[in-house]
Amino acid sequence: MPTHAMYPGSFDPITNGHVDVIERAAAMFDRVTVVVAVNTQKVPMFTEQERLELARRSLEHLPTVSVDLYHGLIVDYARQHGITTIIRGVRAISDFEYEFQMALMNRKLEPSVTTVFMMPHERYTFLNSSIVRELARFGVALEEFVPAPVAEALREKFSQHRNG
Repeated sequence: MPTHAMYPGSFDPITNGHVDVIERAAAMFDRVTVVVAVNTQKVPMFTEQERLELARRSLEHLPTVSVDLYHGLIVDYARQHGITTIIRGVRAISDFEYEFQMALMNRKLEPSVTTVFMMPHERYTFLNSSIVRELARFGVALEEFVPAPVAEALREKFSQHRNG
C-alpha cells in the first residue's frame, strides 16, 4: 500500500534544514506533500503565494514531493487527503515540547494520524526562518542556509526595503 506523508509549516522562508528533512522523508514515504500552512500567530515576510512558489522551486529536484497551500487545521488537511503521517522537524528540546503537544492534539482530533519527529542534519540544528530573515536584513550571504531561489528572493526583498 502506497504511503503518503505531509510536512506542514509556515516556511517563511523554506531553509536548507527544511529541505534536509523533506529529502529524508521522501526516501521513507512513497509521496510527501509539503503544506504551506497559514499560521494566524505569525506575520509573514513573504506572501502565501511567494512561500508556495519558493517551496516548489526549492523542492523541484524531488519528483515524489508536491507542495500545497492550506488554510485550516493541518489534521483536517490530512483527513481530507487520506494522509496518515505528519512529519515534524525538531531541532531542540524547546521544539519538542511544542511539537509534542501539537501531536497529542492532532491524535485526539484524528486518531488515525501519526506524527513522526525527524531531526535535521546537525549542521542545520541552529537554523530557523527567523534567523535567516535577520541575516538577510544585514546582507549576509545566505546560500549556505537556504536554497538558491530563496536567497535570491530575500536579497530582492531587502534591496526593495533599503531602496524603497
